[in-house]
Amino acid sequence: MNDKLTAVDQRDAFAVLLLRVGLIWFLFLWAIHKILATGQYQNLARNFDKMEIDASTVQIIGAVQIAVLFLALIGIFRPFTYGAMAITHAFTIFRQWERYIDPFEINARGFPVNRNVSDSAAVMCAFIVLLLLIHRDHFSVGGWLKRNWEDKWWL
Repeated sequence: MNDKLTAVDQRDAFAVLLLRVGLIWFLFLWAIHKILATGQYQNLARNFDKMEIDASTVQIIGAVQIAVLFLALIGIFRPFTYGAMAITHAFTIFRQWERYIDPFEINARGFPVNRNVSDSAAVMCAFIVLLLLIHRDHFSVGGWLKRNWEDKWWL
């Protein structure tokens, strides 16, 4: 039960905290928009997934995502919440995989149509890094509990 962190531990923990907060903010914007702009997500489901989803379902999905993001923000149940964040983003990537084939596509108006898809690939890498560095995530409730309470795998 030693809560003392070395300077290297503190530096690494701060880096992981920045990574975690940045990724949470990235997903939070999408989750809150499911509540604020429900119709947009109904259209995405219709066009990408070829399915109809009612507005209340979209809002419930957004609310569940916000709850998971809050748990991730405080850093509890980290393997589950960080994993859920990564899976959520992986789903986004999977549903538009064809756009990754030509990241340099330019439409008739000269706009690079697949540029955001390339950004999504970089963000997916960041989610993987967060999961790989979970043992360096000391500035979280789960990190503190792991150091001071017991060595439980789910913290």
